[in-house]
Parts: sequence; structure tokens; C-alpha cells
Amino acid sequence: MEGITPIVMPKWGLSMKEGKVVSWLVEEGTRITVGMPILEVETDKIANDVEAPDAGLLRRRVAQDGETLPVKALLGVMAETTVSDADIDAYVSAYETPAAGDETDADANAYQQIEVDGIRVRYARKGATAGTPVLFIHGFGGDLDNWLFNLDAVSERVPTLALDLPGHGQSELRLPGTSLAALAAFVVHFLDAVDEPRAHLVGHSMGGAIAAQVALDFPAKVASLTLIDSAGMGSDINAGYLEGFVQAQSRRELKPVLEQLFADPNLVSRQMIDELLKYKRLDGVASLLASLAGSLFSGGRQASTPVLQLAPDSLPVLVLWGREDRVISAGHAAHAPAGAGVHVFEQAGHMLQLERASEVNRLILALVAA
Repeated sequence: MEGITPIVMPKWGLSMKEGKVVSWLVEEGTRITVGMPILEVETDKIANDVEAPDAGLLRRRVAQDGETLPVKALLGVMAETTVSDADIDAYVSAYETPAAGDETDADANAYQQIEVDGIRVRYARKGATAGTPVLFIHGFGGDLDNWLFNLDAVSERVPTLALDLPGHGQSELRLPGTSLAALAAFVVHFLDAVDEPRAHLVGHSMGGAIAAQVALDFPAKVASLTLIDSAGMGSDINAGYLEGFVQAQSRRELKPVLEQLFADPNLVSRQMIDELLKYKRLDGVASLLASLAGSLFSGGRQASTPVLQLAPDSLPVLVLWGREDRVISAGHAAHAPAGAGVHVFEQAGHMLQLERASEVNRLILALVAA
């Protein structure tokens, strides 16, 4: 109906099918601006604020606090005062949540498996097939679901890829080596295997150091570099966090470790803990992670700082950090290469791409577009 803009349940991540409305953050009659947090939604993985994709006047809050609704269900309605209440009533009554079938099938197909250097790897591909893709590289102990709030949003504008690094997520529990050089070479071989000659690399934590090493060793493969709370930019790292993550084998042990990743520890959900425990209890994971941490971050010192070796203005670089990062100090952002764009976010921690997803996505897309 003309003049009415719906607010719908977002889709965060390839596996999300529904979300629970925790609470509305704005009242009816509020003038909404683009990017404004309007309500909090909880999924089986994490809770986060829904930010307005469009501007307008909030006329109707349709979803109720505590209600669980499918993706794309109607949450609210925006319209100017020239639109009558009767027209809004009619719109709400007539609204039908789009069937999830086609989208669910597409998301299922987004997860793929490929063998790289004899190691089976899970990866996701979304968005257009033409153009230079954005490749998301997760950090130590993570997986491609660390990009829960980023893959879909970025793939609306450009093609995207994300992989589970060897020994992580649902990839094979083998490493190509424990050095940044070995991991960087593996990432390049992955790009070759999926027929991508070049990519915009987005790396988080250890993934940032790997991305920077790719830029050093294989510069022709890198169109731009986005480093999020990145390793490889200073010598120190939180040894207590790394040791705790490697050793934790119970919910009681793992929960306080994961809480160090966020400015708001309440973002650590039971589902997040259970999924990580399922991975950590696989045979060989503990020794694999211990070997990797021992090689790259022994004694709370980073073995290599590839970001500091990048030549000034050698390629477009974006550095993003959460001010309250308790794993790698936000002070490392001051070591960004000359010419890099640097943004430090208040009230955000190490998992910046989850805590401040909309802003991170906008900055990534702006860099890629430039």
C-alpha cells in the first residue's frame, strides 16, 4: 500500500528461521531515522538490536514483547500522518509473511564443501556471482558464523565468501601449518579453488593477521583490507583469554571466557556456549588449538606483526576496533598503516562485527565501493 513502510523480522545468518522480540526501544509516534535501533530481537545464537533500514514515522507496533515470529514477519509499520489508521489496519490485516521455502533452499545451498591442499573446508557463498567478492576470515577458535550479521547485509550489494579455516568450525581438523604464512597461503589456495583471482579481505582477530599476511605475500590477490580488532598490529595479546578458551571443557568454564569477547556479557547466549562446547569436545580440537596458540601467541606475545610491515598506501586499508576489547587492546589501532581509515567504537568489545554490525557493514561497503 502506497505510503506505508513495513518493519520486518530480519534474517541474521544463513540458519536463522525465526526471532523473539525482546522489547521495543521506541514508542509509536517516534520519528525513525536510518540506522536507529528500534527493537531488540533474540535468536538461538545471539540477541541484537534491529536497526531501521528506512526512515519514517512509527505508526504501529505490531509485534509484541516476548513474541516469536518467523523471518520477514511484520513487526511494525511506518507511515506519515496523511495515511489513515484505517489504511494501516487494512495493511496489517492483509500482510502475509513471505514463504521461507525459496530463501531457505538458497541459504542451504550457500553452505558448500571444497578440498584445498587435501583439507576439506566448509565455506559459504552469497550474493551476485559477478564482481570481486568480499572474503570474511574469522579469528582463533571461531567459524564463519562469526559473520552472522554481516554476510547477508554485505551480499545484498557485492558477492561474499566466508570460510571455516582448517581446524575450525565444520572444516577438517587439520592445519596446513601453524604460521601466519602457512595460513595465508591456504587462504590464497582457497580463492584459487573457488575460481576467484582476487578478493576484498575482511579479517577479524587472528583472521586479520592472516589477511594482512596475504597482502604481504600475495599482493595481487588483495583488492582491499578490512581489519577488525586485528592481531598482527602489536606485540601483546590476552594470554589468559587464549589459555582459558583452549582449556575450557564445560559450560561453567567457557562462559566467563566468552564474556571477555563482548562489552555486554549478556550477549553470550546458552546456544553460543553449547555450540562452541560441541566443537571443542571433538577429538583433536584441544591439541590443535593449543598448537596454533603456542605458535602464534605464546606467552601472551604475538609472534608476527604483518600489518606493521605493510607499505604505506600500498592498498586501501580499514581498521575497526571496539574500545572495550579485552583480548587485543584498542591501542593497537594507533599502529594502523599510513593512509588507513581508522574507527574505534565506544561501548564495543572484541566481537565488533556482532556488536556494531550495521556500522561495520556500512564501512566495509564504502571501502569496497571506493
